[in-house]
Amino acid sequence: MADKYKILAVDDNSISLATIEQALKGKYEFTPLKSGVRALQYLKKNKPDLILLDVRMAAKDGVETLREIREMENCQDIPVIMLTSQNDKQTVIDSFTLGAESYILKPFIIEDLQERIENALKKDK
Repeated sequence: MADKYKILAVDDNSISLATIEQALKGKYEFTPLKSGVRALQYLKKNKPDLILLDVRMAAKDGVETLREIREMENCQDIPVIMLTSQNDKQTVIDSFTLGAESYILKPFIIEDLQERIENALKKDK
């Protein structure tokens, strides 16, 4: 059997991370991180197949984190799915301008998240 896809989930809400982990359990290799700063440190040494990135986080929000990810060597092509509870038009525009693959509003439907992950990973092949 081939190696599982590696998914990095970045969200400062433990409940959201637990929900995502439960949804992806067994199907993907899952790494949860609680801040954009930690995600950037992680990406210096690791390259996941996909990133789930919360928009609203303390210290460094998801859009700022995505901007820095896109500037990192070897990270420009990683698909990123933005997750947020806020439907702010400018944030959506900024996310897609920076190359986000998709944008999901919280609370999300598990099947929708799984489908978007599968679609993003298929494009990446």
